[in-house]
Amino acid sequence: MTIDPRMSRQARERLHSEAVAITADLVAIDSTNTGDAATIADGETRVCRRIAEYLDEVGISSELVESVPGRGSLFARVEGSDPDAGGLVVHGHVDVVPAVAEDWTVPPFAGEIRDGWLYGRGTVDMKNMLGMTIAVIRHYRREGIVPRRTLLLAFFADEEAAGIMGAKWVVRERPEIFDGMTEALSEVGGWSVPVGGRRLYPIAVAEKGVAWAKVTAHGTAAHASRPTRDNAVSAVAGAVHRVASRDFPVEPTEANTALAAAVGQIIGGSGDVADLPGQLEVLGHFGPVVAASLSHTASPTVLSAGYKTNVIPTEAYAEIDCRVLPGGEQTFRAEMEAELGPDVDVDWIFEPPIAAPADAGIVEVIREAVRDVDPEAMVVPYLLPASTDNKHLARLGISGYGFVPLRVPDHFDVFGHFHAVDERVPVDALHFGADVLARVLRSA
Repeated sequence: MTIDPRMSRQARERLHSEAVAITADLVAIDSTNTGDAATIADGETRVCRRIAEYLDEVGISSELVESVPGRGSLFARVEGSDPDAGGLVVHGHVDVVPAVAEDWTVPPFAGEIRDGWLYGRGTVDMKNMLGMTIAVIRHYRREGIVPRRTLLLAFFADEEAAGIMGAKWVVRERPEIFDGMTEALSEVGGWSVPVGGRRLYPIAVAEKGVAWAKVTAHGTAAHASRPTRDNAVSAVAGAVHRVASRDFPVEPTEANTALAAAVGQIIGGSGDVADLPGQLEVLGHFGPVVAASLSHTASPTVLSAGYKTNVIPTEAYAEIDCRVLPGGEQTFRAEMEAELGPDVDVDWIFEPPIAAPADAGIVEVIREAVRDVDPEAMVVPYLLPASTDNKHLARLGISGYGFVPLRVPDHFDVFGHFHAVDERVPVDALHFGADVLARVLRSA
């Protein structure tokens, strides 16, 4: 690891210590988001108030914004040295998914360290980023460091339930908070992946769109002993089967083209996107993420019909979770409706895909920062098959990137610990991440 010559040993040790301690402190605040307003407490606001205390200790004021009481998001600006540079939103979410304590080997909201690992709900998703960011900003204030760009620190509620009461609400109701911001940095990416003897650090430069289809069929009610031609259950079942059986082709995007080239450079080969499906094994635990990013997908998730075995119902419905590549937002729904057929009606909930330039300056800053700390590293763009709050910021013209830097043991699947039992992160990975973020946020 290369030591930053601009940072004293004492300052670096304090940065590392605070990154771990603050992360653990925030994990210990139960900010569970059940997705049901009736069962969500005030944990999000309590996390925000604790973050505000950390910022206030170094003279940084912040604003708490609540969509409803207890559902808080927090914002703070750190002015940069270059007034002509567009601002950078550094954001994370304060909510976490539920954890059943009986399933864990450690209490999920204790923030406990065991054998060099910090355990708890949120240690990878994503209070680690909150803790590292706060530690870096406190370090800047103690050392008199002024970042090049103005930073907007944003800590959002409700990301685990689509951001409806968090980022989506703030973008709609308080867009002025983001005045002057042009790019954003948040999840999901940045963890190390062993590939061909190298450490690869993926940066999400794009996200698939979300297309949720509710498929409904109507028919004639009848005694089941007298089959009908317009059986609603049969219509929905046939439509769902056709979609589930569809083989969506691999399609190149800027993100997966860049990733394919990097993999080809490491292991040899053409570096073409078309070769990636055959190279997933070399990507190890990152392979399934990449597999889901290469084409559109459609996953049936809900089926519902009928109330008695001997009654043909008048209605049946299904729900299908579809994820759409950048470039497919104009055509995907029509293609799916044609596949589902004329015997069903389709209602959509649709969030379009987003894509930021893979060759932007911030990507090169991240690449250099990681190489400073891990000289053998490769930072490569990829397409996230899921969604983050960057989608909401995109409505304001803010380009979003996903990169939470963590160097982890080769066997450790960071993405696999999102929402998992015994969620955890190595303590020294937080040290690494704080070192990288200190470089990135200073120069981005």
